Amino acid sequence: MRPLDELINSADDAWPLVLDWRAKADVPVDLLPCTPEAGRATLLALQVTTRSPMGAIALRTGGLLVDDGWLRILGAPSLVIGDGIGEWNASLGGTPLDPPLDGALVVAYDALGGFFAINGGRWDANPGTAHYLAPDTYGWEPLGFGYSDFVAWAMSSQLATFYDGMRWDGWRRELAGCGPDHAISVYPPLGFEDIAIGERSRRPVPARELWTVHHDLGRQLQGLPSGATVTLELK
Repeated sequence: MRPLDELINSADDAWPLVLDWRAKADVPVDLLPCTPEAGRATLLALQVTTRSPMGAIALRTGGLLVDDGWLRILGAPSLVIGDGIGEWNASLGGTPLDPPLDGALVVAYDALGGFFAINGGRWDANPGTAHYLAPDTYGWEPLGFGYSDFVAWAMSSQLATFYDGMRWDGWRRELAGCGPDHAISVYPPLGFEDIAIGERSRRPVPARELWTVHHDLGRQLQGLPSGATVTLELK
């Protein structure tokens, strides 16, 4: 493992770039504080230098709260987001997810329990690019860009376009009551029934619970033809 003095690069630091993205952002972006100890521990676990936005965010923030909490980009642990990138990834010393995610790094999740991960070999094509576990199709989708472009994209107007049809009247108010390590569970789940999301039941639950549920739904739906009729049972 490289020591901190090799990971912290004062001469060529990506932090000014992150600040510039935030200054030009099309959506609200909160750079959450973290303790210096937590930032250094997270950077040490990542083994990524601060020349990269990932390293700069890990060292200096408790994550980024984007668009009033719709998207949570992980940094060090914080009171607002909760667990940081280290806690979300077993490869960095965190608690293993259920199911585990080998060969990829979870870097963010959204209000509906959609997760973003960077490909470290889990998927054959395009290592280093972001993939998205969609909360309406329950499968991983390639996004075609890497971590730095993901952060810049998240702060742009493209975020609203990406989530078109997945927001409802009053979503900002609901997210304000969504605490650390939580996201919004929707029932019936997205992708089932022709019902607007605003008319579905919604409640905050641990984001890790949605990780498990969404993967389980994806496993059960795998191989079904488009338009197939299924019966959803709540257990």
